[in-house]
Amino acid sequence: MPVRHGLLALLSKGPRHGYQLRVEFEATTGVTWPLNIGQVYTTLSRLERDGLVEPGETDEQGRVVYTITTNGRKEMERWFNTPVIHSDRPRDELVIKLAMAIAAKKVNVAEVIHKQRTATMRALQQLTRAKRAAAEGAAQRLVLDSMIFKAEAEQRWLDHCEAVLMEER
Repeated sequence: MPVRHGLLALLSKGPRHGYQLRVEFEATTGVTWPLNIGQVYTTLSRLERDGLVEPGETDEQGRVVYTITTNGRKEMERWFNTPVIHSDRPRDELVIKLAMAIAAKKVNVAEVIHKQRTATMRALQQLTRAKRAAAEGAAQRLVLDSMIFKAEAEQRWLDHCEAVLMEER
C-alpha cells in the first residue's frame, strides 16, 4: 500500500490536487515508480471513503484540492511506525524462476542466470546514471541508493547461484 501511504505523507505537507501528488510522488521516488494519474485519483477516492482525506475547494482549473484528516495523519504515523516485514513483500520472481529452471531439468540454468546478470547490470548502469543526474535531494537519492544496493546484491546472489550449480555437477 505504498501509494496510499505515500499520498498521505505528501498531503501531510499541505493540501494538494491529484496532479501535484503524482508529480511529487514521482520526484520523491526518483521517477523510479511512475504513477498513472488515474491511480492517484482512484487512491484519493478510497482515502476519502475511508475518512483519511477530504476534498476541499476546486482550483481555478477545476481540480479538487485534498487535505489529510486527523485519521489520515494517524494512519500515516501508524505506517511510519510499523516496520516492513520481509514476509509481507511479494514473492521474488527471480528466485522462483531459477528454482523452477533447476526443477525442469531441461532448462539451461546457466543461460537463465547469464541473461539475468546482463539485465541486472544494465539496470545497475541506468540507476547509477540516474543517481548522478538526480538533483532532488535526500529522498530521491535514498530511493536510488536502495535500488542500486538491491541490484548489486542480486549480482552477488547470481554469483552464488553459479557456485552452487558448479558444486552440484
